[in-house]
Amino acid sequence: MWFGDVLFDLAFQLMTKRTWLLYAGDTLLLAVLTLVGFATHGEADLSFLPRMAVLFFPLAISWFLLAPALGLFDGKIVSNPKQLWRPALGMVFAAPLATVLRGFLLSAPIIPIFAAVLAGTSALGMVIWRGVYLFWARKSS
Repeated sequence: MWFGDVLFDLAFQLMTKRTWLLYAGDTLLLAVLTLVGFATHGEADLSFLPRMAVLFFPLAISWFLLAPALGLFDGKIVSNPKQLWRPALGMVFAAPLATVLRGFLLSAPIIPIFAAVLAGTSALGMVIWRGVYLFWARKSS
């Protein structure tokens, strides 16, 4: 058996229903934030879909690379309201990384104000979503 298969099986077994909800919710939030960001600039029709993808995928990759390091899929951390600062911190680092990746993909300059606005709005959105998740998880327990 290949080592990657073993790791995949282990990761799949460790994933709980709530962890899957976190992954799905985080992905949906990033998609909604991307769409809202483009809509606020009047760029929400289908012709802007490729540009949206060039922001969404680097942001999602950056988030899912950094979030586990901050424990953002650990049940003990995500169920503690005192830890709601962690998603904000994660996004403060993920958004600039995504901006750099986006700049490389587009062969475009990296604009610091764009990274700052992306970090702030994404951090706020992630804290709100994770707060809703926390409320739901506590209520259903």
